[in-house]
Amino acid sequence: MRITGTGGGRGRRAAVLTTSVLAASALLLTGCSSDDGDSDASGSDGKITLTVADFGQFGYKEADLFAQYHKLHPNITVKEETTANEQDYYPKLLQQLNTGSGLADVTGIEVGRIKEVVDTQADKFSDLSKSINVSDWVSWKEKQATTKDGAVIGAGTDIGPMSLCYRKDLFEKAGLPTDREAVAKAVAGGWEDYLKLGEQYKKKAPSGTYFMDSASAMYNAVVSSDAKQYYDAEGKPIYKDSPAVQQGWNLAAEAASKKLTQGLPQFTDAWTAALRKGSVATVACPAWMANQISNNSGDAYKGKWDISRAPGSTAANWGGSFLAVPKSGKHVKEATDLVKWLTGAEQQAAVFKAAGIFPSNQGAYELPDVKDAKLAYFSDAPIGQIYAEEAKTIPEAVLGPKDGVIKDTISTQINNMEQRGTKPADAWKAATETIDKAIG
Repeated sequence: MRITGTGGGRGRRAAVLTTSVLAASALLLTGCSSDDGDSDASGSDGKITLTVADFGQFGYKEADLFAQYHKLHPNITVKEETTANEQDYYPKLLQQLNTGSGLADVTGIEVGRIKEVVDTQADKFSDLSKSINVSDWVSWKEKQATTKDGAVIGAGTDIGPMSLCYRKDLFEKAGLPTDREAVAKAVAGGWEDYLKLGEQYKKKAPSGTYFMDSASAMYNAVVSSDAKQYYDAEGKPIYKDSPAVQQGWNLAAEAASKKLTQGLPQFTDAWTAALRKGSVATVACPAWMANQISNNSGDAYKGKWDISRAPGSTAANWGGSFLAVPKSGKHVKEATDLVKWLTGAEQQAAVFKAAGIFPSNQGAYELPDVKDAKLAYFSDAPIGQIYAEEAKTIPEAVLGPKDGVIKDTISTQINNMEQRGTKPADAWKAATETIDKAIG
């Protein structure tokens, strides 16, 4: 996955639903289209260039997949156009879809947007179920990109099964258990137990450290474990009455009031600086997050981090994306073949090995690069086993067209509770008023 402006997860990926973005240099999407210049033109020698437009980090560059594909298909060159922030990427994608101009041969779609695209733009994308075995993915991934008449417009890339990343050296200094199984047992009762552990940590916390980075991150982890989040099955917004949202909000408010959080929106400069400084003891950790922590914390903290199972007994998914093929492309068949290959088990396993982005293709879970995967940086945590077991039991979440907007808005107000001391009632009122205007 990946890290994006809508909470899906990724350094990519995707997906996190947060109000902040990955500060990384990337090319802005320039609208390389099926009818623009040399990006899609076929030469007299039969060679073509396929463009892939995505955001954050999909892991293809890190795994060197496009170069491999060119070796397999010498007549095809793949050009990736990446936008750092999904919140910049998505409006441009909608503009391109509405005007019918500027689309790449393959486009990435974040999970927080997929429902809106399925409901309003599906006729502009190829039905991938005719070419790809969609049953290869975890079942709920396929359904997220399926229209009412059964067309599948997006091929599953990554998902974000949940875990808990923690600094075992800080836990030891605070008198908390450090073994990953003992930590899992301590929070087995759910995120309420996680806050209780935080209160224990605070009593003996090493100077200048905080139990968690962000209450909004914990909020997203809580909500992600429930099948009913912001919409019901009929497409009606239910976020005001959703038990998952209420639980997540109340826990976030509690964390903020008890000063268990450093109050740092994820992927901001302040957040990365805190990881470098070593002031954060725990992070709600979808699969793609581990790579972000290790990259930002640096060599000084290698072996001091560990990964345990997420609080509670209910599995959760945070983040994930899809690859779609616009019908307007000049090379739809070739683009579809590329998507099929990129989302194959072997390629998704290679992306996981290179960038820590966890596969949605179930076949990858039995491959050595996933099944036997351990992270040296995180004390050799058996991440392949942890994430695969979580992925198999994640509930099928009901998605809505404005999931991303709702998540971002609520996260903003949680940040205000942490940073500005905004009262929970005032923050909730501000969130609901903004959301109601946005979703009509």
